[in-house]
Amino acid sequence: MTVSYKATAGAAPSAQGLTTLASVLPKVIFAIYMVLFFAYLFLPLLVMAAATFNTSKFPTVTPWLGTTLDWFSALWADSAMWQALRLSILISLGVIAISLPVGTAAALFLNSLQDRSRSLFYAVMVSPLLTPGVAIGIATLVLWRQVGVGGGTALIILAQSSFISAYVMLMVAARMQRFDRTLEDAAVDLGASRIVVFRRILLPYLKPSLLAATCIAFLQSFENYNTTLFVRGTETPLTVYIATKVRTGLSPAVNALGLVLIAATILAAIAYELARRRRSSGSEA
Repeated sequence: MTVSYKATAGAAPSAQGLTTLASVLPKVIFAIYMVLFFAYLFLPLLVMAAATFNTSKFPTVTPWLGTTLDWFSALWADSAMWQALRLSILISLGVIAISLPVGTAAALFLNSLQDRSRSLFYAVMVSPLLTPGVAIGIATLVLWRQVGVGGGTALIILAQSSFISAYVMLMVAARMQRFDRTLEDAAVDLGASRIVVFRRILLPYLKPSLLAATCIAFLQSFENYNTTLFVRGTETPLTVYIATKVRTGLSPAVNALGLVLIAATILAAIAYELARRRRSSGSEA
């Protein structure tokens, strides 16, 4: 009996250790995965930022030839790059002006359809997202050339809007899935017109998704290259300018611009979060 008791007592810690290991191991694996994931995302950005301060005329961190801030001065003096940046911002604003109302209208229309027709309309609207950007650019150029419209800023905006509108539609449609339609019916029964219902009920409800869709549309337009390349004509947006510099000789001034854009994005995100917290604390008070 004594021997049997000792064997049982010895087996209990072993089982407990296996249970502890089984509960801890997934957490350890997940932590390692998250570290590798964020390293994969941010390590290239850190290398790019570090190359901005290297005196090497080629954007690299090895070998480190010395620390300098001259590339920020070179960025400031590069008028062609600033012109390309202004053009990209102008194009992005034009894309937002078209994609936001088109995508919102498509989402509202999609929400009003029945199951079979909704699936068909959804497939038609999402299809540009599944189409290569090169094909969209070529198709847009061929179509508008038939009516005498050549490449340029306007055609870039039209080409990008043709698929960025789908992003807006998806984000607004996702928000509409949680919308209580009885609010619209109640407002109409009380005598409100459809315009008043949209302005006073639906639009405030869709505001978060519209703001998010605006940011997505801006970023998708700002970084687009494949579609833009075929419809740009003689215009040179920032992505095309950087691609040209890669072929002809890239300068760390491009890294300086990337670092400035990253810093501006982080500051904008911090400002938005602080404003959101102030609104939340004010509403709770």
